[in-house]
Amino acid sequence: MIEIPLEELVYVICLLVGGGLLLITVLVDDIIGGIFDVLDISIGGASLMPLLLSFVSMFGVGGLFATRVLDLHGAPAAAIGAAFGIGGALLSILMFGFLKRSEAPDPFSTQDLVGHDAFVAVTIAAGHWGSVYVKAEGQNHEYTATASEDIPVGTQVLVTGTAANGLVVASRPRPATEAGATG
Repeated sequence: MIEIPLEELVYVICLLVGGGLLLITVLVDDIIGGIFDVLDISIGGASLMPLLLSFVSMFGVGGLFATRVLDLHGAPAAAIGAAFGIGGALLSILMFGFLKRSEAPDPFSTQDLVGHDAFVAVTIAAGHWGSVYVKAEGQNHEYTATASEDIPVGTQVLVTGTAANGLVVASRPRPATEAGATG
């Protein structure tokens, strides 16, 4: 039977449990992150759970290094384990922070288009659906749209709200020179 000193067993368990949970957290963070990271605390762009798991797993690595390679035991081995743990947590902050900063911004939603001008592409009958072109994010997008009034093709409209996956639009008031002023 193999005898493993209790001290080394603690370091091995820290390494396996911390490293295993860290791997699971990194791979399925969206699912498990909500369960483990209840407080949703973020340090340097990294959530708290990966930092703690990095510390625990590197504490195990450092403790094993101290006991096996340096032949240290007790408090000196724990101190080296803690130093490794702090180093692992700092490395985790750097890596997760870098990954967080390199994420693309969230795409715009139809709610972001409220207040934008649009042009009617397909006639909108009052209370029915047509379509409009809206310029957003440097590109023209076509959306289904509805209005409380009839709006013909080519009319400039204002996006006033959203409905389902479409937009609610209203005619822009005509300037006085177009509304029937005589010259």
